[in-house]
Amino acid sequence: MDINEFNYYLPPELIAQEPLPQRDKSRLMVLYRQLSRLEHKYFPDLVNYLTPGDVLVFNETKVIPARLYGRKVNGGAKVEVLLTKEQQGGLRWEALVRPARRVKVGSFLSFGNGLLTGKVVEETTTGGRIIEFQNKKPQASGRQDANPTSLGHDTFRASLEKIGLMPLPPYIKKYPTDPTRYQTVYARLEGSVAAPTAGLHFTPELLTQIKEKGGQVVFILLHVGLGTFQPIRKKIISRHQMHPEYFSVGTSAAEVINKGRRQGKRIIAVGTTTARCLETVALASGEVKSGSGWTDLFIYPGYRFKAIDGLVTNFHLPRSTLLLMVSAFAGRKKILQAYQEAIKQRYRFYSFGDAMLIL
Repeated sequence: MDINEFNYYLPPELIAQEPLPQRDKSRLMVLYRQLSRLEHKYFPDLVNYLTPGDVLVFNETKVIPARLYGRKVNGGAKVEVLLTKEQQGGLRWEALVRPARRVKVGSFLSFGNGLLTGKVVEETTTGGRIIEFQNKKPQASGRQDANPTSLGHDTFRASLEKIGLMPLPPYIKKYPTDPTRYQTVYARLEGSVAAPTAGLHFTPELLTQIKEKGGQVVFILLHVGLGTFQPIRKKIISRHQMHPEYFSVGTSAAEVINKGRRQGKRIIAVGTTTARCLETVALASGEVKSGSGWTDLFIYPGYRFKAIDGLVTNFHLPRSTLLLMVSAFAGRKKILQAYQEAIKQRYRFYSFGDAMLIL
């Protein structure tokens, strides 16, 4: 299958540059997989499509301010760093750097006028860097101070909160006045470098309405990393390799999901990251097992879903792994037709854009 089969043209003005004033005021396109029918609603109407006992599964990951701007200690050249994967207790990180050609192994980097310093200790096979953060500021020559020690984890996170920025996608040109709008209201466990954007539409009030309707709400975890937003560079889709991302499904969440499955209730994933996590731990029966680890599951057309019956999602970039996943769930032709209708109806696209409910 050729990646060009998943391309489409989006007028640039339809890329949402900022969130709506209220989270749940976005539009909602409802797509039925078994019918040739679309419905145009607003996000609070989601409640009307639920039946008592339906299980909505959410990803409770929390975005960290993973984008850092700094300088090389020796020479002062500007650098941009995006932390993508935590290693060794959070003080050693896999990262993307720009300009990569100037940031070699052995380079010392300074961020926030020395509030954080790091040494590039390794180059990854994908062109990234491994950066080890320290609490001793390198000398102006670029040499390391004697006897450096590692930062405390709490000190590192506090410093990151002060000088790091939310890692917004490159198509968003305006940094939000309220960075919390790039977090879900139920975000709890830090570790993502991008938001699970389907969840941005939910409010505490809407979650309460879902429960009052008889819907069940459970939380699992997948820390969004390079795997979710890494572009597909292979022409043949099956040759693309997903970057591993950390997941965790608790025992109580698995029990609720499996009980719902046995009772014939629908399991509805809120977001592609949630769907990927559930499919990672799904058994052939459709039930899921609890556990944690790393997943490099790549879902594209031809994949047979086991764990989910519905999906809440946003509108995704052309040629992306996320567009491939929703195409695997609903069919490439139906998804691309739905996207053309969304363009015609002037829906807002991507992270801060409108939503789809696929049933």
